[in-house]
Amino acid sequence: MSVALEKQEASSDQRSRRSGGREARRAMRAAPLADDIRPVRPGLEGGSYGPLSQNDQERIHEAVLTLLETVGFANAIPSCIEALTRVGGTYGDDGRIRLPRALVLDTIKKAARNFTLYGQDPKHDMHIQGKRVHFGTAGAAVHLVDVEKREYRESLLQDLYDAARLVDGLDNIHFFQRTMVPRDIPDPLDMDFNTLYACVMGTSKHVGTSFTVRENVKPALEMLYAIAGGEENFRARPFVSNSNCFVVPPMKFAEDACGVLEACVEGGIPILLLSAGQAGATAPAAIAGAVVQAVAEVLMGLVYVNAIKPGHPAIFGTWPFVSDLRTGAMSGGSAEQAVLTAACAQMAQYYDLPGGSAAGMSDSKLPDIQAGYEKGITNVMAGLSGLNLVYESAGMHASLLGFCLESLIIDNDMLGHCLRCVRGIEVTDDALSIDTIAEVCLKGPGHYLGNDQTLKLMQTEYFYPAVGDRFSPKEWNEKGRPDILSRAIAEKKRVLAERFPRHVSRLLDDKLRARFGEMIKLPRSGMGG
Repeated sequence: MSVALEKQEASSDQRSRRSGGREARRAMRAAPLADDIRPVRPGLEGGSYGPLSQNDQERIHEAVLTLLETVGFANAIPSCIEALTRVGGTYGDDGRIRLPRALVLDTIKKAARNFTLYGQDPKHDMHIQGKRVHFGTAGAAVHLVDVEKREYRESLLQDLYDAARLVDGLDNIHFFQRTMVPRDIPDPLDMDFNTLYACVMGTSKHVGTSFTVRENVKPALEMLYAIAGGEENFRARPFVSNSNCFVVPPMKFAEDACGVLEACVEGGIPILLLSAGQAGATAPAAIAGAVVQAVAEVLMGLVYVNAIKPGHPAIFGTWPFVSDLRTGAMSGGSAEQAVLTAACAQMAQYYDLPGGSAAGMSDSKLPDIQAGYEKGITNVMAGLSGLNLVYESAGMHASLLGFCLESLIIDNDMLGHCLRCVRGIEVTDDALSIDTIAEVCLKGPGHYLGNDQTLKLMQTEYFYPAVGDRFSPKEWNEKGRPDILSRAIAEKKRVLAERFPRHVSRLLDDKLRARFGEMIKLPRSGMGG
């Protein structure tokens, strides 16, 4: 046999083996995976990155205790003063509430931890403990980004419902906190009620929402109790949490938000204690100082909640933002924001409290290259730090002023990559691959394409983007040269035409509409009829 013929047959044999590998890989892709062996999933353990040393954390802690004991908070409402002084706080002649160290430390020790944030569907329950990481949305954007027209318009209630139902089907976005303000509903009560209605009807994942004043909580609770099948059922599995900006940085209570906090605690709603100072504006420009103030503010809130109801579930929501000190504008996509968020995650872990902070807040106005690097850097660092709840992680633009539905789809891919980074590398005897390498090199074809290990791990070890481009240049050209944005637009239109969640039955929705009448502003026509 000629050398040329031998080479031809060897090449043909190799192509055959590779073809067999491709067929095997196609078969593997078709088989559904159990949730616990998927390459990325909610609650992966982070914590491999931290910008603060142990000594740094202890110094921040000491500074926090000093501030709470000596500076304290202004503008407390009477019920807040009563609650905090009853447990040992002091109300000074200067109108400021101060907390002794022993009270703060005792509250931290007794506070709720290792609890669950529930979904309406139990498969979306999130166990918030240790360094388990979950990504979700948040925000109060007043604009929707229209990527096809490259313009911003006011956000509407329908947009909020559409965002919720998109998130309902996106695996790497684990919870849905209100993303936009419905600008077509000017009345505060109607806005609060319909914001919550659109969210809980649009997704069976855990929902976060906010309220303008205490009085607006009561009708919302009535609706939530009805959806849960009764007040007792909701209290056992609260599927909504309250994002509560109880503090006006620096170190002042927000009177209306305090009333909301009290009503939510009484009603059985978990609280996200949210401190959102802006470094260089309403918080110190020094990043360490911004962390100190945020931690002090949130710990004041933790004492407040536990004074009302000991052990009530509360999230350590340190959300300090970053300013561009040249202009004073927020720079949520910056490297400084990334390390600040990671430091906040470490402080939550220092106290062994469930932590939530913000990442993914691109300053770019559109889903472009800038948005990609800003979201990717800030989200992956939040995940690597082991932050339990990463808010704002998907869809946000213009430093929280704009929200983009197409970006939800793109960011779902991005968050999958972030989760894969969080998961890291498992080093086991099998993973070290000594036998596999020996087999391929000594007995096999010299490659791993059809190897049993490759086929076994291709789904469980590797993440594959849904709209990201991995075509070869030839394939890309043959497919019409698509870009990620055009693919996201097409996917958004497909999902919004087909996906109308029905986890809340039509019968129950009929009862809600009969009870609340014209207060419900989202028409059935916008919910699939």
